[in-house]
Amino acid sequence: MNKKFKIKTGDTVIVIAGKDKGKTGNVTSIIKSKDRVIIDGINIVKRHKKATQESPGKIEEREASIHISNVAHIDPENGKATRVKYEFKDDVKRRLSVVSGSLLDK
Repeated sequence: MNKKFKIKTGDTVIVIAGKDKGKTGNVTSIIKSKDRVIIDGINIVKRHKKATQESPGKIEEREASIHISNVAHIDPENGKATRVKYEFKDDVKRRLSVVSGSLLDK
């Protein structure tokens, strides 16, 4: 089964649900098999690393994944959450904001 998402790597999104609600960031990767995304600076968790002979133990912070339904695109004009619509213009498929109609692609 080939899943298709309207959120792509590199998009600027806003978290609409969960502990980081209201925060924004860029999508660094997408995990299609689990319907999740990893966003830069969002959903920070601590992971404990066991000590080895080469390195001492430490506690490192990193981004955990968040479900794709809990994020939305940011409208470039007003900074609010928006849905995405597609438009063909001159045989080129473009992603547009539903709220303002502005272009989402870079």
